[in-house]
This record gives sequence, structure tokens and C-alpha cells, in this order.
Amino acid sequence: MQTMPTSVTNEHPAGFPGGPRLLADVGGTNARFALELAPGNIGYVHVLPCAAYATLAAALRAYLGLPDVAAVAPVVRHGAIAIANPVAGDVVRMTNHHWQFSIAQLREECGFEVLAVVNDFTALARALPYLDLGEEKRQVGGRGAEPGTPLAVIGPGTGLGVSALIPTAAGWTALQSEGGHASFSPINETEVEILRFARREFGHVSAERLISGSGIELVYRALADLHGVPAEPLSAADVTLRALRGNCLLCDETIESFCGMLGTVAGNLAVTLGARGGVYIGGGIVPKLGERFDRSLFRARFEGKGRFNAYLSAIPTYVITAGYPAFAGVSAILAERLGDR
Repeated sequence: MQTMPTSVTNEHPAGFPGGPRLLADVGGTNARFALELAPGNIGYVHVLPCAAYATLAAALRAYLGLPDVAAVAPVVRHGAIAIANPVAGDVVRMTNHHWQFSIAQLREECGFEVLAVVNDFTALARALPYLDLGEEKRQVGGRGAEPGTPLAVIGPGTGLGVSALIPTAAGWTALQSEGGHASFSPINETEVEILRFARREFGHVSAERLISGSGIELVYRALADLHGVPAEPLSAADVTLRALRGNCLLCDETIESFCGMLGTVAGNLAVTLGARGGVYIGGGIVPKLGERFDRSLFRARFEGKGRFNAYLSAIPTYVITAGYPAFAGVSAILAERLGDR
């Protein structure tokens, strides 16, 4: 279990009438938990590996039972969970992990009065307006964001999350999207060969199949096959590390292909939504690439839409660098559910 040492600020000394609130961001690999003690005052962050717990309820109870958490919040009545999965109805079955649960039963089992469960990228989209440039996001290309226009977010990690924030007269509306499962479309001959390789294993090759952690591994094997060289049994982390160290040309080509494909899909998202407010890159992979991402094909492929090159060249793209950006989003969603914001 990973823990982030927390010093709770006193910027918002007045707590919630209903007591501290649980915030969670659950992915296919890790479940991140926090307490919100007052508006904007988020702390007591712990990261629990999903594989260590049979159910989400077990992970949630383990977090609430941690000594530092239990000391400040012996009772938690209100919570919000962002989860890497579609949320439609009461039953949630995770795509990239074995957990499944009833929202109503989870609320009752863990003693919540109100429990909101939303898609993780819906929550991340809601967090976008709260991210500070320089501290929580960095710009990679483009010019200034156009006020009053949609914001888009895409993020490769265990899967490929997609969402957007649409401005309305009543405020922002986050889209509940599963855009990562749209069909992958190759742009050049190398990507045609990657697609052919992937089709040997999968009947349908989505963008997520290639632009994700497991996708990096698949692209590495496909390029090895294309070049007629043996593929080592490398994880996505291994491929990334070797590429960053500069001691594996095949690994570097894999990361370059990954960044290029992400650029194309992000550009598609921008023109589809008219996201002149910016396209944000979340997930756990891209922030770790650092400067390698900035000098990759990403931005050229993002802008490479023929007659719409000038349109896309103006749209800024941002890498989200905040440690736990979804917490601000689920906090806003829960506050609306409770009617206090």
C-alpha cells in the first residue's frame, strides 16, 4: 500500500455539516482514496492495490479502517467513487479488473447515506477547470484556450479513458464516454502492419488495444514481428524505461508509435467536439514520459488533419501532472448530489 503523507490545511476551517466525505478514484490496478474534511480540503490519501482485495467493499473498508483515517473520520456518511468502467444502472462490472458490485449494496454495506459512483474520466473531466498551469498541468503546443468552448480529456493507463466538459448555461456538463473503445484507424503503413498483427489475437482492435499499458506491449511485439527480430517478454514499464534510457531502438520506436497514435486520436477528439478550450492528456503513462513526449510525434499527429491543420494548431494540449486530479472532480459531483454547491 502506498501512502501520501498528509498535512491538512486550515484554508477551509469550517467542516461539512455531515462530516468528512470519502473520495475515491478506482482504476484497473490501484484504488486511490482520500477524505475531504471541508470544501477543497482534501487529504489522508492512500493508494491500495486492487489485486490485494477480493472486492471494492473490502478495499474501501480497509481504507476507512486505517488508523490515521479512522482517527479523523470514525463515521463517514457521504462518498463519491470514480471508477474505470461504464456506470449505467446499479450493477457495475469492471472491464480491466474482476471487481463487480451493486451500488446500492455497497452503500449499505459500508454505511453510507449517499454514495455517488461515476466513470473515472467523467470525474476527471469535471476536475479540468480546477487544474493550475505549471503546478498541475503543462502545455505541449498550441496557443491559448478559447473561453466558453468544450474541453476534452483522454488518458492512456490500464485502459484508454475519454471524456469532455461541455459548457452550458447552468455550468459544465461532463460527457459519459467510452471513446477508448472506438475502432483503431491506422495512418501509415507501419500502423497498418501493427493493426494486422493485433487482429491475429483480437477480432476488434479498438484504440485502447494499442494506446494503453497493454497496448505498449502489443505494439512492441508487433514491431518486433515487422522487423523480423525476437521480442523479449517486456512489460510496458520495461519498454518505457528502456526507451527513456536510450538503450533499445525497438523500445524507442514503440514509444514513438504510441505517442503518434495518441496524437491522432486526440486530434480526432478535438475536431469531433470542437474542443478549442484544450485537450488534456491524463492517465498514468504520459506524465512519466516527460520531455520524451514533448519531442515525440504527438503534436504533429494531433495537428495532421489536412485542411484542418490550422484549426488544430491553435488548440492547446496539456499533460495533467497533478498527483490525484480526479478527486476534485468527484468532490464537485458529490457536492452537487448533496446540494451544497
